[in-house]
Amino acid sequence: MSLEGDAALIAKLPKAELHLHLEGSIEPETAVELAALHGIALTRGEVAAKYQYKDFVGFIEAFKWVTSFLREPADYALITDRLAETLLRQNVVYAEVTLSVGVMLWRKQDVEANVLAICEAGERARAKGLRLQWIFDCVRQFGPEAALDVVRVAVRFKNEGVLAFGMGGDELAMPAERFRKVYDYVVQEGLHRVVHAGEIGGPEEVRDAIETLGAERVGHGIGVAGDERTMTLVAERGVTLEVCPTSNLRTGALAKQLGRADARIEEHPLPKLVRRGLRITLGTDDPAMFGCTLNGEYAVALRLGLSAAEGARVVECGLEASFLPAGEKATLVNLFRADAKAQGLVY
Repeated sequence: MSLEGDAALIAKLPKAELHLHLEGSIEPETAVELAALHGIALTRGEVAAKYQYKDFVGFIEAFKWVTSFLREPADYALITDRLAETLLRQNVVYAEVTLSVGVMLWRKQDVEANVLAICEAGERARAKGLRLQWIFDCVRQFGPEAALDVVRVAVRFKNEGVLAFGMGGDELAMPAERFRKVYDYVVQEGLHRVVHAGEIGGPEEVRDAIETLGAERVGHGIGVAGDERTMTLVAERGVTLEVCPTSNLRTGALAKQLGRADARIEEHPLPKLVRRGLRITLGTDDPAMFGCTLNGEYAVALRLGLSAAEGARVVECGLEASFLPAGEKATLVNLFRADAKAQGLVY
């Protein structure tokens, strides 16, 4: 079958998305709409220009800019509804969506009202066949005290579908050791642990995320590709790497890992990581800001050399790596396997 045919086949399969920032899903049209709600005149072209950047710092600045239009609970409900529509069109049946609660607190917003509005939008999505659950994210460079504040909020919303705590931002800003007590508290409160690492940092950042913070999943993790010791650690601990190829290209993370400014997507280490036997799932990270979709990321994976069978295995890994209870997870995996078999996929 052709690459296009294989991509179309995978696009039909039920999928999970586990590395997805709600605020990074704001399409230019929605940004214009949000700005207008707050009396700000903005054009689609102006948003599109902001979404063009050459490195990770530029991306962070664009993220700060677009999230400045999120001011009221209704704003968060709007972008959650829009994200759900996008995911449903791609046969995504389950997503663990990261919310930048650290940014909400930094901006002194009514976090509880925002989260309740997001959760209500999640219930609307569930009625249409998409289950959304939530990861509350802190900003690493804000420090451990600010991170603890995010955990405390997450604990209050455990019954509203908040199942994990994550740490994003600049992974090189502060050592993992400074957040050890934060992650100890996360464990104490029964939340799962996610850490962004190995995006622009090297294998040592991934090792710290796993060994110091107990990460169950690592956001990105491509920094392990050249280090056999760390890949062995990831494999032995059963840690899943949430790989986001287009994001890595657009933020300059891939260029940094390769040590060359002219990095091409064809040089992405995804095939190496898959064939090394690591647990890999694909994510879009900030899809509107990177101009990508989950189905598109699978098409990229096939272009990089994965077979349809390998792509299907990555889809299944995304379901298996979810933080759902075992019984609910098994239901989703069985649904996927039945669909894959019906499509003639053997993997």
